[in-house]
Amino acid sequence: MKNIAVLGLGKVGHLAAELLHASGFTVTGIDQKEPEGAYPFSFKALDLSKPEEVVSEFAQQDAVLSCLPFQLNIGLAKAAVEAGVHYFDLTEDVPTTKAIIEMSKTAKGLMAPQCGLAPGFIGIVGADLISQFDDCRSCKMRVGALPQNPTGLMGYAFNWSPEGVVNEYLNDCEVIEGGERKWVSPMEWVEDIYIDGVKLEAFTTSGGLGTMCDTYLGKVGNIDYKSMRYPGHVQQMNFFFHELLMRDRRAEAGEILVAAKPPVEDDVVYVHAAAEGHVNGRLERREFVRGYRPIEVAGKRRTAIAWTTAGSVVAIIEMVRDGKLPKNGFLKQEDIPLDGFLSMPTGALYGG
Repeated sequence: MKNIAVLGLGKVGHLAAELLHASGFTVTGIDQKEPEGAYPFSFKALDLSKPEEVVSEFAQQDAVLSCLPFQLNIGLAKAAVEAGVHYFDLTEDVPTTKAIIEMSKTAKGLMAPQCGLAPGFIGIVGADLISQFDDCRSCKMRVGALPQNPTGLMGYAFNWSPEGVVNEYLNDCEVIEGGERKWVSPMEWVEDIYIDGVKLEAFTTSGGLGTMCDTYLGKVGNIDYKSMRYPGHVQQMNFFFHELLMRDRRAEAGEILVAAKPPVEDDVVYVHAAAEGHVNGRLERREFVRGYRPIEVAGKRRTAIAWTTAGSVVAIIEMVRDGKLPKNGFLKQEDIPLDGFLSMPTGALYGG
C-alpha cells in the first residue's frame, strides 16, 4: 500500500494527508476546492458525487480515506469496493457502518470505517483494558472534545462536524447492560467525572462503541460509551432539541449551534476508559485517562481534536501498510492492539 487518496481537506483531512505524506505514502488530496497555502501532497479537484469519476480515480490508488461528512460515505465505500482498493473513514454513524460491513463480504480490500477518536481510538483502548482481565464485568468509555476556556451556559465549542454532533445527540445508543444488548436514548444516564480536578458530566451519545457490542456480547456484562462535557451542557441540549423541537430540524440545528459556539484553537480532548473484573481471582479496576491538548504536528500547531482524530486513522493505515493488520475483510477497532498502535510513528503521539 503506497498510493492513497484523502477525500475532504478540512482541518482533519488536510492534517491526515500531511501525516500520511510524512509517513512515506504518495498522497493525493481530493476536494471541490484547492486548499490555501503550500502543501506537500498532490491535489485534484473532483466532484465526489459522480460515481464514474470517483471509481476511475480510486482505481489509480491503493487506498482511500474519507474525511467527509458521514452522509457521503456509503457511496464512497461502494466506489472503493468497485475499484478494488482499501477503504478508511472516520464515521460515527451506525447505519453507515452496517452498510459497509455488508460491502466487506465481497470487497477485495480492507474496509475500515470508524477509525477516528470515538469510535476509533477509544475502542482500541477499551479492548486493551478488557484483555487485561481473566473475566471483565464492565468497560466504560468516555471522550470529551472541549474548549479549554468555556463560556456561557453551554460551555462548548463546535470544533467537530456539526452534522456529526447533532447525529450523536439524537440517535439511539447501543449498550450492553446486565449481559443484554440494548438500545437506550441519547443524552441520558448522566454522571459526574473528574479528570485532573476538572468536573465534567458524561451522558449517552450514539456511535462511540462502534462494533464492540457485537464483539463482547456474552463476554462482558456491561459496556457503554458516553460523551463528556462541562456541567450543565446536557440540560441545555435537551432543552434545545426536545423542548424547542429542533430534533426535527437537524440541518438548521447544526447551523444555529455553530453560529452560537464557533470553533476555538485552545481545545482539549479528554479520554477516560475504565474496566473492572477479576485477575487471579481478585477484583480490580484499571483505567486509561488522558487529557490531550494542541501540539505542533507536521510543522504547525494543531488543535487537539484535529490531531487526535487524524492521527488515529493514520496510525491504523500505517499498521495495515506494515502488515500488522489484515489487508481484507472488515476491520473492527477492538481488534487493533494498543501496543502496536502506539508503536507506529503517528500512534506514538498518544503515548503521553
